[in-house]
Amino acid sequence: MSDVNKVVLAYSGGLDTSVIVRWLQDTYGCEVVTFTADIGQGEEVEPARAKAEAMGVKEIYIDDLREEFVRDFVFPMFRANTVYEGEYLLGTSIARPLIAKRLIEIANETGADAISHGATGKGNDQVRFELGAYALKPGIRVIAPWREWDLTSRETLMNYCRERDIPVDFASAQKKSPYSMDANLLHISYEGDLLEDPWAEPEEDMWRWSVSPEAAPDTPTYIELTFEAGDVVAIDGERMSPATVLETLNKVAGANGIGRLDLVENRYVGMKSRGCYETPGGTILLKAHRAIESVTLDREVAHLKDELMPRYASLVYNGYWWSPERKMLQVAIDDSQKVVNGVVRLKLYKGNVILAGRKSDDSLFDASIATFEDDAGAYDQKDAAGFIKLNALRMRIAAGKGRSPL
Repeated sequence: MSDVNKVVLAYSGGLDTSVIVRWLQDTYGCEVVTFTADIGQGEEVEPARAKAEAMGVKEIYIDDLREEFVRDFVFPMFRANTVYEGEYLLGTSIARPLIAKRLIEIANETGADAISHGATGKGNDQVRFELGAYALKPGIRVIAPWREWDLTSRETLMNYCRERDIPVDFASAQKKSPYSMDANLLHISYEGDLLEDPWAEPEEDMWRWSVSPEAAPDTPTYIELTFEAGDVVAIDGERMSPATVLETLNKVAGANGIGRLDLVENRYVGMKSRGCYETPGGTILLKAHRAIESVTLDREVAHLKDELMPRYASLVYNGYWWSPERKMLQVAIDDSQKVVNGVVRLKLYKGNVILAGRKSDDSLFDASIATFEDDAGAYDQKDAAGFIKLNALRMRIAAGKGRSPL
């Protein structure tokens, strides 16, 4: 007799998680609760309900988490200008702590003693889901079928469905894209198949959210983003919710060929992995946020943020969103954003995000001091001589002792 009575499964309604529902029922003899999150993946989530019901699932959760996702996860991450390994905007990574949080909430609501997910034993997502779950409910049991079963391919999964009358559209499953894809409001990712060869160029018809830069309009698109406390609150003067901001930016950026990335990244589990990503709106957000910070942040604060960012990015990538160190960094980052207010104007053209202007009532840019014209005594250039000599003092002393840098 299994010691698992009820398990909450992160359920998409696709082939893998449909198999997992039946596998959990067969292997553990337990009741399965399904949880399907709408985080802007661009596909209908409601059909998952009918599929779960057809397999005897009694408790079915389908939640619209788009606003929470952008407001409480994407925006806080972008306040830090977060980029992993110089390029990746962490679209998959940042969605996992929200899903883990909701899995635990549902487990508490339903009295479940375990949660389950469809992440494989090779990837980062298993780590992200489980670190989050353990941080939020230390005694929870986690069942990861891909680490237990002997189903190793799409064909074996489909055979399992046939043998157990699992309601799957086999024709659709066979026509499915050859790539392993993950999508949410921030990005869509592609892995596997052709992309497993780092020398192979991605096929043009793989991309879903953006036109190629060559096919983008021949005239630029101008856009203005209004920031309050580090977050975009309006586009071209129209106030919008966080999710609507990102949806709008995805559309305008994708139409201008912006946001494509081809990356070989270092997974937390140790292997290198090649993936392609489309992050149209996020690419604009990063450029605009750094632009408004350039005029509003103190120099040392800005530099310290840049020093902390790689650590913050690693915490998000590796699954430590709910860790005390990430929360500590977030407090410092958010405090710096109190003055990050103003408007950034951008020119979007054939894959490029070009800064066209920035203004802020909190700007530290003082034209009367920085001007190349007559500054009317606002800055005494003679002061620079002493400043330079003092900063050169240690090198002058060393050189005087014969420690030439040549």
